[in-house]
Amino acid sequence: MMFSLRRVNAIFQKDYKEFSRNMAVSSVIFMPPILAAIYGRMGIDSIESHYLIINMTFAMITAYVQCCLIAEEKEKNTLRGLMLSPATTGEILSGKSLLSFLLTGVVIVISAFLSEYKPENITVVAIAIILSSFFYIGLGTLLGLFAKSVMEASVLVIPAMILFSFGSFITKLAVQYPILKVANYLPNIQLIELATEVENGAHFGDVLSQLAGIIIWVMIIWLLTVVTYRKRMVD
Repeated sequence: MMFSLRRVNAIFQKDYKEFSRNMAVSSVIFMPPILAAIYGRMGIDSIESHYLIINMTFAMITAYVQCCLIAEEKEKNTLRGLMLSPATTGEILSGKSLLSFLLTGVVIVISAFLSEYKPENITVVAIAIILSSFFYIGLGTLLGLFAKSVMEASVLVIPAMILFSFGSFITKLAVQYPILKVANYLPNIQLIELATEVENGAHFGDVLSQLAGIIIWVMIIWLLTVVTYRKRMVD
């Protein structure tokens, strides 16, 4: 069966209408730009501060919005109908992910402008951010498949928000608690390390290990997501 952009667009249009009507969910898109504007006016300019905002965007918008979109389908008992429609798994997951992806891109660009973040190599940073967004979309989709309602989704995504928004603070505790060194391999920490290398003059070839780490996380989360999605089809 051919991949249908028409079906993907139909799912996207439906998600956009539901998202725009749900103020409790849609209001989160304003938080990262507001924080970025505050940082910009205060003159705060460090990789840690810029990526606190970017990683917060991933957790609070990409993962949270995606989780709520999937959970809302389940709450309204429309997800099963979507699964049994002529649309393929790829079309459904692409259509359900498109809104979160676009919102993420827009909010990150606005936040970077407000906080005056200008990476030395915007191409490398952009690739890393796009790859990271795929991870958080997969994470949001996975959590949404386990949630039974939007309210439950809001609770399920809180640990992810804390871990991936403020994960860099966990690594600072690794001196006292060596077991926390595993946090250095989290995708948000890999993104910060990559951005730091780029600011120090690194090129694409110098950050392949960080990009590879992010790609591995993307593959793992989407493997779990697709497996869980297909199990939900036959439940």
